[in-house]
Amino acid sequence: MVFHFPGVKFDLNTIKKYDTSTPRYTSYPPATQLSEAFTESDFHAAIATSNQRKSPLSLYFHIPFCQSACYFCGCNVVISNNKNIAKPYLDYLVRDIKKTASLIDPERKVNQIHWGGGTPNYLSLEQVEFLWKSINQYFTINSTAEISIEINPHYVDKNYIFSLREIGFNRISFGVQDFNPQVQVAVNRVQPEEMLFDVMSWSKKAKFESVNVDLIYGLPYQTLQSFQQTIKKTIELDPDRIAVFNFAYVPWIKPVQKNILQDALPSPQEKLEILKMTIEELTSSQYLFIGMDHFAKPDDELAIAQRNSTLKRNFQGYTTQGQTELFGFGSTSISMLEDTYTQNYKELRDYYRAIDAGVLPTSKGIKLSWDDMIRRDVIMGIMSHLALHKQDIEQKYHISFDEYFSLELEQLKFLEKDGLVKLSTHHISITEIGRLLLRNIAVIFDARTITQEKKFSRAI
Repeated sequence: MVFHFPGVKFDLNTIKKYDTSTPRYTSYPPATQLSEAFTESDFHAAIATSNQRKSPLSLYFHIPFCQSACYFCGCNVVISNNKNIAKPYLDYLVRDIKKTASLIDPERKVNQIHWGGGTPNYLSLEQVEFLWKSINQYFTINSTAEISIEINPHYVDKNYIFSLREIGFNRISFGVQDFNPQVQVAVNRVQPEEMLFDVMSWSKKAKFESVNVDLIYGLPYQTLQSFQQTIKKTIELDPDRIAVFNFAYVPWIKPVQKNILQDALPSPQEKLEILKMTIEELTSSQYLFIGMDHFAKPDDELAIAQRNSTLKRNFQGYTTQGQTELFGFGSTSISMLEDTYTQNYKELRDYYRAIDAGVLPTSKGIKLSWDDMIRRDVIMGIMSHLALHKQDIEQKYHISFDEYFSLELEQLKFLEKDGLVKLSTHHISITEIGRLLLRNIAVIFDARTITQEKKFSRAI
């Protein structure tokens, strides 16, 4: 069965054929390739090289705390109702900022800031202001910087939302996941409908430049009919962007998911029906399908960036700030420089111990090879632009694309027969069918992770 929506074609048989486990390609190589053999001195060297490039900066700050566990969660979090644990963390976080900032050229300006978690609004407003002032103390923030924060609707009121805007945040996002009460109870994330509409109303009245929401399909007790109601109510919310994530049930990696009854999960067939309905509803209600799991209004920066071929991906997903180099702060945060990725210690005790020792809290990392960078540009071009101009790769890396990727091009011919791509002398183009299977196309160019299927979620 084949269904047509604006810019995308839902071919049920092809989707079933390619529903395998693949990386999400927020980076290449994926984070699973980071190694403990990478040292702090390696990161020092990478920062020094980064300073020579003088790229603008993107900063990520991880607030790991949550007051309760969401059973679908795949993030690195600390569950505690004792909010006193946030104070020492902030103190260490500021020391982390100070230490890393001392290695970065102060003339490099910050174009993007994101606070994620966990739950950033676990912090009191006084703590938010403390961290914000500390960031400003050690970095120069561009007046037009994109400054975003994730929130849990359960723990904010109108004053908190307006205060975030006054402090300097201009983008805000929150997780809806599902409006259905039975689903909410099953995943331990109960959010009354009135609460979600209040948070959206406050955010718009506070004049945030962009308000984004997250949904998840594949959760327990979801049905086609129930999730269609969630989609309709989300459209009523009228967010600027909507992310609709495929629930990755990986209890062997995330033990909290053992609280979810596997028998209550929708069948693979129903998940596909839910996905088809979601695309149909959103694309017929002003939203453009950007790719993977993202939808945006036509005048949103993501949609504009995709039209202008400036859209990129990093560890936070799609971004319009692809020219920046990302530095992550806090436990488990990832930094993503042009040729180096690193990750901080996940456990608080290890993170604190490194900072007390006066070193960067880097637990692992990877220095990209020349081949990695070539393949990254190819994969990210596919994921972001839905097309690849061979000449761009050839001119940048001084290679013959067809010779360098002769094996991959042979494999792509099989995908071409199934209608996922169109191959020509100068281009690789993603078809309307292939837009739903970007990960399956990108993995053809992945020389590192093809044999690690168990580590990744399914493509659909």
